[in-house]
Amino acid sequence: MANSLLILPGQQLQPIRASYERTAAKRRRQSYFVLLALTALTGAAALAGEVSLSKLFANINKFTDYFRGIVPQLRLDHLWADLGEWMWNIEVWGKLILDTLLIAYCGTLLGFLGGFTLCFFAAPNLMPNAGVRFAVRRFLEFCRSVPALVFALIFILAFGLGPIAGIFAIAIHAAGALGKLFTEAVENIDMKPVDGVKACGAKWTGAIRYAVLPQILPSFASYGLLRFEINVRESTVIGFVGAGGIGQDFLEAIRKSCYSDVSAILVLITVTVFVIDIVSGRLRHRLIGFEKL
Repeated sequence: MANSLLILPGQQLQPIRASYERTAAKRRRQSYFVLLALTALTGAAALAGEVSLSKLFANINKFTDYFRGIVPQLRLDHLWADLGEWMWNIEVWGKLILDTLLIAYCGTLLGFLGGFTLCFFAAPNLMPNAGVRFAVRRFLEFCRSVPALVFALIFILAFGLGPIAGIFAIAIHAAGALGKLFTEAVENIDMKPVDGVKACGAKWTGAIRYAVLPQILPSFASYGLLRFEINVRESTVIGFVGAGGIGQDFLEAIRKSCYSDVSAILVLITVTVFVIDIVSGRLRHRLIGFEKL
């Protein structure tokens, strides 16, 4: 059967074309407005930050020279000797990276428990009391709005230098971030199982246990793994202020211009993060059933 092309008369085609042109013109005006607003905001940010393009281009060579300086000299005829000299302190750095992972793990675990506990009080479909929701949401916002580095400095003053300060700093920030993600997941659940459990006489905690948790646990576990990846990097940064882990040695190498040590520690951190990303990514895919898609 031959395909036939419908051709509209000019009188019917003209209004359609005019409507399309008006819509396209409106979209273009909106795009121009957004581009103009972004340009104005970028210019305002540059003025507030005292950005100087002339200074940037005049000193860009120092930036590239530094990275050229930290690249180790590895020769094929002396490869093992050069690698041994480059990674001369790998035992100490390996232990410090393990400390960094443990800080991230403990902080993520405590933050997970905190966010898990508070998210049910922040979800409007489970907590009818508006005052409780408001207080819990503001507390979670405070936890995630203050940088973990600031929390680390506070806990260092309280507990002294060491991983305890890093764990608590990571935990509070993770509780605020995970609490928001968990709350949004709870808000999107199917309420029919909850209503059914309540109709059978279950209390609020019973409804969460038997009707809410089966729907959200895979998402919660996925969010927790993702947060652990982020916290590994966070624990490296808070180590700069003495909160344990590899960060303090990394900062000391930078300050002393020990270029080979800087590149060695940077490579070890990068490899560790790559491995964690790959492993946790596969675990997340299994939890959400991605491999079945």
